[in-house]
Amino acid sequence: MANLKEVRIRISSTISTQQITKAMKLVSATKLRKAQSAIFQMRPYADKLNGVLKNLGDSADDEKLSKYFKEQALDRVLLIVVSSDRGLCGGFNANITKRTRALLGEEYAELVAKKKVDLLFVGKKAYEFFKKHDLNINTDFMGTFANLNAQTGFEVGDYIMEQFLNGTYSRVEVVYNKFKNAATQIVTNEVLLPVTLKASQTKATNNDYIFEPNKIEILEELIPRSIKTQLYRSFLDSFASEHGARMISMDKATDNAGEILKQLKLIYNRGRQAAITNEISEIVGGAAALNG
Repeated sequence: MANLKEVRIRISSTISTQQITKAMKLVSATKLRKAQSAIFQMRPYADKLNGVLKNLGDSADDEKLSKYFKEQALDRVLLIVVSSDRGLCGGFNANITKRTRALLGEEYAELVAKKKVDLLFVGKKAYEFFKKHDLNINTDFMGTFANLNAQTGFEVGDYIMEQFLNGTYSRVEVVYNKFKNAATQIVTNEVLLPVTLKASQTKATNNDYIFEPNKIEILEELIPRSIKTQLYRSFLDSFASEHGARMISMDKATDNAGEILKQLKLIYNRGRQAAITNEISEIVGGAAALNG
């Protein structure tokens, strides 16, 4: 009977866990719809803005503007590591830390040894992993996902552009999960600064454009906005990916809890039947002894 009591407790505990995981799945599904809508609306704008920038960037001969595009010898690098504030989302955060560790251990290994790689964390989970390591860590924007919007996203963009233009960093790279669908997140690392102009993406035309007021003034506004938009898009991608990963993870956890319940109920019923059989045997045996 003690064993049956233990099984009953486990059944009750599993039912409670299943209710929690099911509720979390529904919450994540609701948040995912909003996050998915936000990223799908942002992507066409960000891609078009980036395309315009690449078309105009070749003529950015102004000294100040050329700093955005000029490739420099790697002296100091900033990695923006985008994770989530909460767990229970499968391998979402583990994949980010894995990619970041690969960058630190391979591409930027020499700079890491010289203490010339800084990590800026957006989201708490990656920070909790890397805080144990001897690295340069920036947590000024770690709470960005608590109130994610264009303003908070652009604040991070303003900071990194200021640091890049004043020569603090020679490269700025962001590591995040790109949203494909609820079940698929693509771990991505992209160089934000300097801006790379790929000739293959720029189609030459014979059109003469008239710029008003002039090309330099347009680029002075366009370049910072494009960089901040690309960074904000990576935040939205990560936010949608987080809820998609959590929804799938909680769905699997709910299904697993159901399977465990089936096994526990089978064990309980078998134990109960065995107990009843033993009681009947004892009664029959006692009756036989009295009659004898």
